[in-house]
Amino acid sequence: MSTLESFGPDIWVAEGPVVSFYGFPYPTRMVLIRLSGGGLFVWSPIALTPELKAEVDALGPVAHLISPNKIHHLYMGEWKAAYPGAKLHASPGLAKRRKDLRFDGLLGDTPDPAWAADIDQVEMAGSFAMTEIVFFHRKSRTAIFADLIENFARDWFKSWKGILARLDGIVGPYGGAPREWRLTFRKATARAALARILAWQPEQVVMAHGEMTRHDGTAFIRKSFRWLA
Repeated sequence: MSTLESFGPDIWVAEGPVVSFYGFPYPTRMVLIRLSGGGLFVWSPIALTPELKAEVDALGPVAHLISPNKIHHLYMGEWKAAYPGAKLHASPGLAKRRKDLRFDGLLGDTPDPAWAADIDQVEMAGSFAMTEIVFFHRKSRTAIFADLIENFARDWFKSWKGILARLDGIVGPYGGAPREWRLTFRKATARAALARILAWQPEQVVMAHGEMTRHDGTAFIRKSFRWLA
């Protein structure tokens, strides 16, 4: 059975292990994009199994390892060890958290020249808690979110955890950012970033946690950010 699932031309997703986040079970997911130059852009790497590594190697050389926000970093060291020639790209605040890793670049509001022809990006700033970089793969018209949209199935969390998840606004059909994070944003700053994301007019949406969408992505994102209205 294949580990990588095609999500459009030159883009794949892969499901990783479930990890505990403050006692809540969080599934992990990564995105892999083959750049026009042939190198691979690996967003939020998951645990690197031998099966996954073989599939990745068959697609091309790993060129860039991406942390979209400072809590998406668990497996970056593992991937760097397996692919020492790949460049590590840190989200804002991660370099202080992972002093054991040597980063080659800091992600911001404009795409690195290495992937600018294929991928656009926006820095969703305005929060004192955490900044996230949102990406857009042009060829597949896919927007890629880490935690700004969490879209769990209603039965993913059990018992009282399910009640808290619904109150937190991270349960489908549209999900959203956790309430405690939403409260840390300057809304004017976040709205400006959201306007740029919506201008991409994505058709598909991938997020790290929860159910993805392949259709009407722009409307899905707008509803997921209803807290900014």
